[in-house]
Amino acid sequence: MNLHAQLLKRAADGRPLRIGLIGAGKFGSMYLAQVPRTPGIHLVGIADLSPPNAMSNLERVGWEPGRTTATSLDDAMARGTTHVSDDWEALVRHPAIEIIVECTGNPLAAVDHCLAAFRAGKHVVNVTVEADAFCGPLLARKAAEAGVVYSLAYGDQPALICELVDWARACGFPVVAAGRGHKWLPHFCESTPETVWGHYGLTPEQARIGGLNPKMFNSFLDGSKPAIESTAVANATGLAVPDNGLAFPPASVDDIPYVMRPRSEGGQLERKGMVEVISSLETDGRVIPYDIRMGVWVCFEGDTEYIRRCFEEYKVRTDPSGRYACLYKRWHLIGLEVGISVASVGLRRESTGAAIGFEADVIATAKRDLKPGEMLDGEGGYTVWGKLMPAEKSIRQGGLPLGLAHQVKVVRPVARGQSLTWDDVAMDTTSAAYRVRREMESLFAGATKVRAA
Repeated sequence: MNLHAQLLKRAADGRPLRIGLIGAGKFGSMYLAQVPRTPGIHLVGIADLSPPNAMSNLERVGWEPGRTTATSLDDAMARGTTHVSDDWEALVRHPAIEIIVECTGNPLAAVDHCLAAFRAGKHVVNVTVEADAFCGPLLARKAAEAGVVYSLAYGDQPALICELVDWARACGFPVVAAGRGHKWLPHFCESTPETVWGHYGLTPEQARIGGLNPKMFNSFLDGSKPAIESTAVANATGLAVPDNGLAFPPASVDDIPYVMRPRSEGGQLERKGMVEVISSLETDGRVIPYDIRMGVWVCFEGDTEYIRRCFEEYKVRTDPSGRYACLYKRWHLIGLEVGISVASVGLRRESTGAAIGFEADVIATAKRDLKPGEMLDGEGGYTVWGKLMPAEKSIRQGGLPLGLAHQVKVVRPVARGQSLTWDDVAMDTTSAAYRVRREMESLFAGATKVRAA
C-alpha cells in the first residue's frame, strides 16, 4: 500500500526507475499520459515502428516538447528526457534501463521483445496479453531463469482479476470463480470486421471518422479477447477452465453470486474453482441493468456458518443460501493504470500476475467452412475466433494457438465451428514464437500442475 511513498523517495534520492517502452499506440499512449504525473519514473526511451506517430501521440496526451529532445539514449539519461526511435533492440540493450514495457499488441513481435529483454537482464511488463496466452508459462519460466520479473499489465483485465483472486485467497476465502464481463450472444463468434460496427451501434462511416480499428474491436466482440484474457488468468492463478469453452452466462452484478454457483447447487458454473465470463446481454439480446461488461469480479465462498453470519451482518450481497458472495470492479482504466505494474516490478520485484502453470489455452476455431489454400487472418478477422480450452485437451488434440493463426495457409478442409490443429495448416517453423510455443508444449505435455517457475 506504499508504492507512491516509495516512488517519492526514489525521486528525492535521484534514483528513478528507468523504463523503456516498446510500442506507443493506444495502450502505450494511455501510459504515456500518466508518466509526467508519476514521481520516481524516468522513461528513458520509446521504440515504435513509426517515430513520427509516437511523437504525435506524445503531443496528443500532453507531453511538453522539451521532454523528447534527446538525440540518443545516453543523452536522455544525462538530461532526464526521453529518446524516441524505431530501434527496440537498442532500448533493450541499454544498461541503465531496468524495465521494458512491451506494448505493441503484436504477439509474435512481443515474444521476441520479451526474450531479448530477459537475456539483457531486464524486467518485463507485458501488455500484449495475446503473447502470454500462447506461451506465457514458458515466458515466466525463462524470466525466472534469467533472474528477472515478468508481469501482466495492471489496468488490463487479467491483472485486475488476478488481484481480486489474490485478495480472496489472502483473506482465506475459497475462490469459486473469477473473470470479466463482456457483451455476448452466441452468434457473435462469427462476426467479421465488416459486421462488427452494427453490434456496437456504429455505422462504418462513424468508425472510420473515429479512427477505430475494426479487427481489433471484432476480436473483443467475437469472444477471442475474452478467451485470451481468461487463458492468462487461469495460467496465473491455477483456476481451471470450462471443458467446452466459455459459457458467457448473463447476469447483473448483484446476480453474480447466484449465477456463479456450481450447477449442482443451482448455478451455471461447471464446478468450483474456474474462470468464466459474464454477459451483459440476456439470451434474447436485452441489455442487463447494472452490468459488469467493462469490469472484473471474483466469486468467493463463506464456508462456515460463522462467516456466513458475518456476510449477513455486514450486508454483503450473496446468493439465496448466504454462502456465495462477490467482489468486483465495474470498470478498468487500461493503460492509465500500467504504472502500478511498473512500480510493483521495479520497487518490490513482484509481478501483477504471471503464469504459474499451463492450465489453459486459446485455440483458433473456424468462423466458417475453410478450404485448402485459404490464409488465416488471426484474431478478430474473417476466418477464425479464439476458443478457451483446458491446456491438457489442447495439447492432446494438437490445437493451433490463436496467436499463431495469422498469415498461415490452410492445407485441408476445416468445418465451421471446428477448432484447428497444427496438421490443418502450413506453419512457418522458423519464428521465435513458434519455437517457444513448441518448446512449452514439450515441457508441459503430460504433466499436471507443472509450475512455470
